[in-house]
Amino acid sequence: MSLIGIVLSLGLLMYLAYRGISVLILAPLLAMLAVLLSGEGNQLLGTYTQIFMTGLGGYIIKYFPLFLLGAIFGKLMDDSGSARAIAHALVGKLGGSRAVLAIALACALLTYGGVSLFVVGFAVFPIAAALFREADVPKRLIPGAIAIGSLGFTMTALPGTPAIQNAIPMPFFGTDAFAAPGLGLIGAVVMFGCGWGWMEYRARKARLAGEGYGSHPDSQESGFDTSRLPPLWVALLPIVLVVLGNYLFSKVLFPALNNSYLAEAKFGHTELSAVLGIWSIISALLLACLALVAFNWRRWGNLKDTLNKGTLGSLLPIFNTASEVGYGSVIASLAAFGVLKALMLNLSPDNILISEAVVVNVLAGITGSASGGMSIALNTMGDTYMQLATQAGVSPELLHRVAAMASGGLDTLPHNGAVITLLAICGLTHRQSYLDIFMVTIPAALAGLVVVIGLGSMFGAF
Repeated sequence: MSLIGIVLSLGLLMYLAYRGISVLILAPLLAMLAVLLSGEGNQLLGTYTQIFMTGLGGYIIKYFPLFLLGAIFGKLMDDSGSARAIAHALVGKLGGSRAVLAIALACALLTYGGVSLFVVGFAVFPIAAALFREADVPKRLIPGAIAIGSLGFTMTALPGTPAIQNAIPMPFFGTDAFAAPGLGLIGAVVMFGCGWGWMEYRARKARLAGEGYGSHPDSQESGFDTSRLPPLWVALLPIVLVVLGNYLFSKVLFPALNNSYLAEAKFGHTELSAVLGIWSIISALLLACLALVAFNWRRWGNLKDTLNKGTLGSLLPIFNTASEVGYGSVIASLAAFGVLKALMLNLSPDNILISEAVVVNVLAGITGSASGGMSIALNTMGDTYMQLATQAGVSPELLHRVAAMASGGLDTLPHNGAVITLLAICGLTHRQSYLDIFMVTIPAALAGLVVVIGLGSMFGAF
């Protein structure tokens, strides 16, 4: 019954999340359902307050600064016009004949620089709509083009990306955002190549069939004002600061400081490796936010409102993900989870990377969240993977890169919140555009992951 309870609970989580019910409600209720079916109904309240809420709170303690600064940075990039200036410049350089490539690269540059998908979607869609209309490329292909650059390699594969998916493995494996950079770059090329190849094939097929942009009256597509956009160098500066700052903080500045005080009891007897990656991303994002405010000082209509909206925008995403982590903590506490854990570890006894990739992928698919699925997987099995990897001579950097890339595999199933939001921004439906989102994210991500696991197994991390 305990195993049935876990499976039923997971199935309901996926189905009801797809039906639009908030995970803030679903996660605790379905966790308690699993507890009831496991025969531990007398422990419901204790499980909720001591396990579910502890798991939720622990995640927020670790990652809230990243969500907060990331949301503020994205809102500053949006309201200053910087995000739109970058997209507009790339589109202008590449032109309508390369509409898909122009939009994909614009989104990739923005998300690699730390701008969230939601900001990217709102900033790029009007430009994409105008470009696709001019090039007579079907509007239904816009979500796929945006997804190439915002739902794939820039959040999981590229070394140094400040995305939360690249930050979650750091405290578990003692790594930083630049873990296994060579493998990450190779994986990113494979993912981008697969996604771009698919979208070009779809655009060419539509052109041969005589399908044009289509009739899509939408006020969001009416155009955009470029007169108040910042110069391109001003728009690019914050993104350069995020990536370069992250590298310098993690590789040069923080390791050179005297961090011995972390070993004291009041700091939890912590080692620098456990916090270095998060410290570096926090510092880089803060530096970029300050630069955004300073270099766009005359462009702010209401800076206080921008900061407040960015702050509020960080709350729902982190509480959604933290609730899923709390849910995973409850599932991991059940006796039947030991059976599932042994099964997952034995998926590939000779290659721990395959087991890690499968577990993270499956949980990301069930929860419809890359960060949620990976957090559940690493919270429940991260220590075990680290121990087994040490015994097998597998480097923590390789574990980090595989976990991050695996989280971006099955996460973009139809119930994924980012997919639903992207389609809403574009005014399209799953029926019209989901196939392209699926193809540029899931098969492309799995292909990149297979290449990275294969190369990592043969040559180690590099």
